[in-house]
Amino acid sequence: MKDGFVRVAACGIEITVADVRANGQRIIDVVRQAEHDGVNLLCTPELCLTGYSCADLYFSDSLIRAAETALFDIAEKTTDCDAVFTVGLPIRHFSKLYNCAAVLHSGEILGVVAKSAIPSHKDTAEGRYFESAKNISQYEFHRFSNGTECSIGAELLFSHESMENYVFGVEIGSDSELSIPVSTSLCAKGAKIILNPAATPMTVGAVERVRASLAVSSRRLLCGYVRANAHHTESTQDMVWGSHNLIIDKSEILAQSLPFERDSYILSEIDVDTLARERCTSTLYSEAGGSAFTVFSQMEKTKTLHRHVAENPFVPEDRAALDERCEFIFSVQATGLVKRILHTNAKKLVIGVSGGLDSTLAMLVCVKALDMLSRDRKDLVCVTMPCFGTTERTKSNAEKLCECFGTTFCEVDISDSVRAHFKDIGHDESIHDTTYENCQARERTQVIMDIANKCGGMVIGTGDMSELALGWCTYNGDQMSMYGVNGGVPKTLIRHIVSHEAEKAEDSCQMLLSETLFDILDTPVSPELLPPDESGDILQKTEDIVGPYELHDFFLYYTVRYGMTNEKIYRLALCAYEGVYSDAVIRKWLDVFTRRFFSQQFKRSCMPDGVKVGAVSLSPRGDFRMPSDASAAVFML
Repeated sequence: MKDGFVRVAACGIEITVADVRANGQRIIDVVRQAEHDGVNLLCTPELCLTGYSCADLYFSDSLIRAAETALFDIAEKTTDCDAVFTVGLPIRHFSKLYNCAAVLHSGEILGVVAKSAIPSHKDTAEGRYFESAKNISQYEFHRFSNGTECSIGAELLFSHESMENYVFGVEIGSDSELSIPVSTSLCAKGAKIILNPAATPMTVGAVERVRASLAVSSRRLLCGYVRANAHHTESTQDMVWGSHNLIIDKSEILAQSLPFERDSYILSEIDVDTLARERCTSTLYSEAGGSAFTVFSQMEKTKTLHRHVAENPFVPEDRAALDERCEFIFSVQATGLVKRILHTNAKKLVIGVSGGLDSTLAMLVCVKALDMLSRDRKDLVCVTMPCFGTTERTKSNAEKLCECFGTTFCEVDISDSVRAHFKDIGHDESIHDTTYENCQARERTQVIMDIANKCGGMVIGTGDMSELALGWCTYNGDQMSMYGVNGGVPKTLIRHIVSHEAEKAEDSCQMLLSETLFDILDTPVSPELLPPDESGDILQKTEDIVGPYELHDFFLYYTVRYGMTNEKIYRLALCAYEGVYSDAVIRKWLDVFTRRFFSQQFKRSCMPDGVKVGAVSLSPRGDFRMPSDASAAVFML
């Protein structure tokens, strides 16, 4: 439970229909496995103690009494287990039979949840045996035959005594399919995790339907969802079951077992603190206060994480999804630019091209926008401005891109202008400090701004979101433009968008473009403001100075998207980059990121307009507002 991660598990139970003693022992075995794995919450299937397919045997007093006896036997034999778990069984309450899930912990029955949705159609006839929990009044208690009492009802909430966001509820089987699902009410009352003991028969399309439905519910309710479906040993007569188990965290499927897999036991962690923050920041979500909870205590267990943590959270790991995202973002960038061109009636687009990654993507976007408007690509004025750090490789690539696209190309060597400025301000050219670098960056901005004024054009900015986060841009230099097309795209994703465009080559002309783009992708990221080395290669490499962009994008994502503490981000980074970066390296660059992120807000406060493409944006006009003089002290690791 450290950092808000609650370890959850779901498992199908191999059952023998109506043999409650044997089934009870199997449940105990699974509980002990979960305890060994440090599980906090374990969900088992609907009516797993008796079997879902008992049919008219539910009318038997022998079965009902045996199920109650087995329940207490399970409780007695798990007194030393700290995991909270469900046991599905039929319970007779005031002469009516209910489909229930008992919630147990350390030998105690915390409560009994009764099912509300009792279907009676086609492949199920629950209405023949069970009453709906809607007939049970609020705050009602059930008395077992041995005198033990506990709460019973449809909307019970269970809360950890000291971890305020660790609150869960249970909805059974088709309760999730009601027009207003039980989980909706549970989450509105404060539940962050929903356990769903289920017994859905395996028919064509059932797996896809359930998975999609619960993912949507998890997203809508901002909750974690744990579903355990009946095991294939339930299968009898005309129906077959299969343990399709799911663990979902706000629509993300963390773990699942597909039907008929040999091992249906799955586990992962649900981040309840992040769910609580999502609810706090959403104006569309509200929780009702004053709800009653059954409180339990549980030791902190979760040390390592079983849930997968992606190295590049901005980049989909599935290739098809990545290609789709690249196409989508590229289209969003171009569409935003088209609108600005039409609104300003810009005669030309002016862009500084360096042969680097960011200016390449900006150029691709400009070309697409002009194509969408059916305008001549000559309306794109590409300006290369070589100076002290420009290498032949990057300059050549910039020229090749302009040739491939048929744009207007313009070269302005700014070396003499920068030297004149050094003389004006009394700067020694041999001193390669910030002044030496920023004078070049500001001169380049002045050149393309003036060219834009001269031709009635608009300067298109090339800086990306990662650079904005770190403040890796010159104030009133490359930080400034009339419209920034890359400001909402992180560096790690820019690489994939450019690569995606490079792979589209179909003819000889496009092959040249493709080769050039791939060479740009292989070129080290650099502002090229310091002279090259003796071989003429890039000496000033950005990632040697500020750190790996993949780490900074990771830190950026979890800082802005989820507002996580640096301790939690560090822990996630250790999981994501195990074997890639050492603990010390991750800690070092996380400290660098935090210091730069806070100290450079003043640059983001006056950043130009630019299209938002994802959930994370640093625009000061609504997406991320931070005082320019905020202290980073309490945020440091």
